[in-house]
Amino acid sequence: MSNHFVARTPSVFSLKDFLYSFLLIELFKGLALTGRYLFRRKVTVQFPEEKTPLSPRFRGLHALRRYENGEERCIACKLCEAVCPAMAITIESDVRADGSRRTTRYDIDLTKCIFCGFCEESCPVDSIVETHILEYHGEKRGDLYFTKDMLLAVGDRYESVIAAAKQSDAKYR
Repeated sequence: MSNHFVARTPSVFSLKDFLYSFLLIELFKGLALTGRYLFRRKVTVQFPEEKTPLSPRFRGLHALRRYENGEERCIACKLCEAVCPAMAITIESDVRADGSRRTTRYDIDLTKCIFCGFCEESCPVDSIVETHILEYHGEKRGDLYFTKDMLLAVGDRYESVIAAAKQSDAKYR
């Protein structure tokens, strides 16, 4: 057998790697980096007292809106239910005596919702919106299951803020 066909393996021992490991060079580099930032001004935000700025298009808690005369906006077209990728929206509708169609059930399961905004974009009458509210919670799964009455209550409470946000964003839509 000839020697030129035998593969040579590189040496696994390196003096440089040994010295870096033995002298703890990486550790001292990390300590130097920590030392550089030790006495600088801190940028930590104390959350409950200080709020970070939100994007104008932030998507938070859902709300159903009403017209100025108090009638709900939702016409039960079910576009939001159809477009929801997480299938978090459930709608049932009925025809009124005057021939108009309205929802009898409008539920959103916020444990499924991915806050993509497709429901808001697909709504032809701006009925369902995602507000700037981010401070809500549920202690059990059922607390994050919002019914029509709950969504309308959120919309009634924050209508002025929702209308102002819609107005400021109108030129970009």
